[in-house]
Amino acid sequence: MPIYEYQCNACCHCFEELVFSSNAPMPQCPRCDCADVKKLMSASCVRAEGIPTGSGGFKAPACKPSG
Repeated sequence: MPIYEYQCNACCHCFEELVFSSNAPMPQCPRCDCADVKKLMSASCVRAEGIPTGSGGFKAPACKPSG
């Protein structure tokens, strides 16, 4: 169940909503109760492959010897 960010077109209030279904209706603004809201583009979380180096980068994991 994803959490979506919305912005009200009437009062410009930004809020989050937990969505239980992909065909759920658009929520109403919790501040002004307006139904004219738009879904915002949210940043997603992506995990890079490898081992964190401590300097913000990642290095490839060491290969294991076969056999």
